[in-house]
Amino acid sequence: MPVNICRTAGKREVGPMATRELPVLHQPTVTACCAPLAREVLSEPEAHALSRQFAALADPARLRLVSLLATAPGGAVCACDLVEPVGRSQPTVSHHLKVLTDAGLVTSERRGRNVWYGVVPAALEALRTALEPR
Repeated sequence: MPVNICRTAGKREVGPMATRELPVLHQPTVTACCAPLAREVLSEPEAHALSRQFAALADPARLRLVSLLATAPGGAVCACDLVEPVGRSQPTVSHHLKVLTDAGLVTSERRGRNVWYGVVPAALEALRTALEPR
């Protein structure tokens, strides 16, 4: 039996506690209003690769670098020509380009003393595909 303990004016009263049953509300059946956003769940390797690529793009300077490389007229840009538009020092730009290269978003090619960079179109398409509703 439940016990109700009340304190009034320093006295302690013990007695049965009144209980009442709560009504159970009818839960309507939930139906989807639209199609799912994705057709299938990402596999573990796909999720790992995409997370590395999205993490690489999570820096404004790297995002700007990808934008500059993706819109380059010849498809590639010398690292020395990326310093001024990004507004960072040459070592910082090189570091950001290395992060993008390691993530598979950018490719590099040494031409003489300079290194030229370009985006990997398939990698950008994979990111776009992961974000678009299906």
